[in-house]
Amino acid sequence: MNKDLLAKAVLPPTDIQILSKLIEGLGHLGVVTTLDRLQGEVVIQTTQDCWPDLRDALEAMPIEVRIIDEESRV
Repeated sequence: MNKDLLAKAVLPPTDIQILSKLIEGLGHLGVVTTLDRLQGEVVIQTTQDCWPDLRDALEAMPIEVRIIDEESRV
């Protein structure tokens, strides 16, 4: 069974919209939800299978995204 993975991240608040667009352009490897727009906190929902590719893509993005927590869910 393919489990969901939630990755909590922090980035500059002004970059939240571009992060959403960049992830959407990756063929829907994940979905970004804003938790706190003033603090730049988001959660990225993906799957355990997609996470390695998405993590690599996040590291290569022209914006700074810091993953602060990963949680697997059924």
